[in-house]
Amino acid sequence: MKLNFSLFFKAICFLMLLFLCFSCGTKKDIVYYQNIDNMTNLQNSTSYEIKIQPDDLLMIIVSAEDPEVAIPFNLATVATANSGKLDIVTGQQTIQSYLVNSEGMIDFPIIGKLHVGGLSRTEVLSLLRSKISSYIKNPIINLRIMNFKISLQGEVNLPGTYPIASERVTLIEALSMAKDLTIYGRRDNILIIREINGIKSYNRVDITKSDFINSPFYYLAQNDVVYVEPNQTKVNASAVGPNTSVIISAISILVSLSVLIFK
Repeated sequence: MKLNFSLFFKAICFLMLLFLCFSCGTKKDIVYYQNIDNMTNLQNSTSYEIKIQPDDLLMIIVSAEDPEVAIPFNLATVATANSGKLDIVTGQQTIQSYLVNSEGMIDFPIIGKLHVGGLSRTEVLSLLRSKISSYIKNPIINLRIMNFKISLQGEVNLPGTYPIASERVTLIEALSMAKDLTIYGRRDNILIIREINGIKSYNRVDITKSDFINSPFYYLAQNDVVYVEPNQTKVNASAVGPNTSVIISAISILVSLSVLIFK
């Protein structure tokens, strides 16, 4: 009995063509900012400011021409902890922070309780300046969120939670911190989970289209969660999983046996 090599060759070609059809991707699936050349009026986002939220840790420092008069408006400093031990050897000190409670309030020295939840950094500074000016002429106030962080999950090369030194980070900067998306990540359906005033919202962003730059989610807020879901190729691969190599080996053995038997 002779093997029909023509039929065998056609079967191999068909399998290879089938494999290519399922494995090939297109430019529109992976390229960022595809229509950016068509965008002429990008909004100016330099005025963007995040809002203060419950559980934020605020470092607020009040200064004045006479340092003595500003002392009552600042929390005491404490020794920093290093690996569970007080850093007494180096003598490093840190200013205690204000925890914004669930009602958006902080308890500020001399002034008392202040509602800062939902206000921008500029609005909080204006509020503090108006209150403190009754006691100090031309006070200098610095404010910073100490626990600003974002989390990246899913098809990124380095998932994790990232502390942010500033109070202004874009979605693209965040993805860059995680070493960008893997080739299996969907770029057209990135999920951003955001909580504002105790209410969670679930938002989708397509970074293959440049108009996401004008989206409310181009800039991330504190505690945002960014999830990149797998594309269909990754989903299909997970169905085969670790059995892929076994199947390929079995097919190779069967093909070799067929050639030996029917030649």
